[in-house]
Amino acid sequence: MKQSPLHNQHVQLGATFQEVSGTPIPAQYGNITAEHAAVRQAAGVSDLSHRGKVLVTGDDRIKWLQSIISNDILPLKAGQGGYSSFLTHKGKMLGYFRVYIQPDAIWIEDVGEVGDATFHSLRKFLLYGTKAKMENCTESWGLLLVSGPKAAEVVTAAFGTDVRSLELLHTVSVTIGGQQALIIRTEETGEQDFEVLIPVEGVTVAWEQLMTAGAPFGIKPVGAEAREVLRIEAGLPKAGPDLNEEIVPPEANLEGKAFSLSKGCYPGQEVVARMDTYGNVRRHLVGLILQDTTVPPKGAKLFSGDREVGWISSAAFSPQRNAVLAFGFPLRDFSSPDTALTVEVAGTRHPATVHALPFYVRS
Repeated sequence: MKQSPLHNQHVQLGATFQEVSGTPIPAQYGNITAEHAAVRQAAGVSDLSHRGKVLVTGDDRIKWLQSIISNDILPLKAGQGGYSSFLTHKGKMLGYFRVYIQPDAIWIEDVGEVGDATFHSLRKFLLYGTKAKMENCTESWGLLLVSGPKAAEVVTAAFGTDVRSLELLHTVSVTIGGQQALIIRTEETGEQDFEVLIPVEGVTVAWEQLMTAGAPFGIKPVGAEAREVLRIEAGLPKAGPDLNEEIVPPEANLEGKAFSLSKGCYPGQEVVARMDTYGNVRRHLVGLILQDTTVPPKGAKLFSGDREVGWISSAAFSPQRNAVLAFGFPLRDFSSPDTALTVEVAGTRHPATVHALPFYVRS
């Protein structure tokens, strides 16, 4: 079984683990509410080293990637990034990721825990003679996340590079423990979020420097369970549960974020363009607030009266709202805020109300 380079540190911190894509990752460190509060009030640090990471190099890297993904990366300069998806020819989502342009390479980072799926999907389109090379860096590079209103101060103190004015999805190069790393301004929790992308040889040093620099701010390690609550509160869907082959990007409200209607041809582009032209999006990603404490599983059915109208894709109990929050995909006629629906769990239907996303925005 694969392990994070920080596995022993997580054990020493009292982590309990869950398996994701064949890797044990910290689920929590004993108190989900405290981890959630650290991110909302100060700073938290997470190990995302299990995330899919792909490095693309070669003279044709931009041209090749531009031809197969759904968003336009030609306007991006070195140090800038953006979201994109990778679609089937029927417009369904095979991947959802962030793309970071570097002077001599492109980084692709999965938004979600989907193992090597993005690497294998994209590799099928790397035809012989194309001057581009893909490297699966899931195991050779680590990824840390620092989140919270004090995150910029923690990262600046830890690595000596001022990131307080770093723009969203922009990157800056730093040296950490003798390793060349990237600091990325990203979005995972609805707070300030910074990722540290670094070869595995430097992950432990980076983690220790963050914990030391963050101590005066009350930094806490944050596991997957608290991170799931934080991202749902922030209204951020991810690959896997929310964005998958059941979904076309316009259904997930990704217009202007992860696909382009003007860049030209790419797999699935005709389907997406047709949906835009005729306005025939069948369903929409919405937020839902449940009116009791039952957390529905992925796939739980949504009903309006006795009519089945959709499903739940993610759900968690939110300390912020003192309620169960969920993402769902009802038919568009049932997607307006304040629409009353029910969610079926183990044969019992629980009241739910459609809520505009996000549930949480820092004031």
